[in-house]
Amino acid sequence: MVTPAPAPEPDATAAVPVPAPVPTPEPPVAEPGSGLVGEVVVEPDLGGTLVVVPGEAPAPGGGTVRSVRVEVEAGLPVDGEVLATAVLATLNDPRGWSGPDGVTFSRTAADDASIRVVLASPATTDRLCAPLATEGKYSCGNSVSGVAVLNFERWVVGAPDFGDDVATYRQYLVNHEVGHVLGHGHEDCPAPGAVAPVMVQQSISAQGCVPNGWPVP
Repeated sequence: MVTPAPAPEPDATAAVPVPAPVPTPEPPVAEPGSGLVGEVVVEPDLGGTLVVVPGEAPAPGGGTVRSVRVEVEAGLPVDGEVLATAVLATLNDPRGWSGPDGVTFSRTAADDASIRVVLASPATTDRLCAPLATEGKYSCGNSVSGVAVLNFERWVVGAPDFGDDVATYRQYLVNHEVGHVLGHGHEDCPAPGAVAPVMVQQSISAQGCVPNGWPVP
């Protein structure tokens, strides 16, 4: 009889395969000019909790200084710092209200800001703008309260007459609603094919004018 050789003992020192590390996904980068982050879904109502974007910056120009506080409704897919930077860049652009109104805009997070710019879900916009009927679709600005409320749905999709140029529409939205805060009322298109005054209700229609986002185009 042949006795089989004993099986070799397992080598305790043999290398054990190490699973490859799972790469950590890069966080989404906020879109310059809008602050939008990642996949954007427009929720109709996020409950109305507003978060002040921290930060201070002096007014860059001469004229009457109006301090601006930017607020974002909790739950919106928005980087507040990028949004605030875009809002102040729009307001302090040479094509903005500095020429017509002799103003310049500083940034603040303080309670005594002279202007609040709020980005909110459609239902919260309706509540903040009441008794003005914004119908879940529109925005508002109020010279008495000093608040400009920007409807997040419009911020994402723009308006029909602006087509694919959502970036210019966002500049229009900031300038138009802050224009109300500064005391400007609505205007009409002066003639077909003319450049629309910024206070035309271009979220609804440019009325035959060429869409425009600036007080001084």
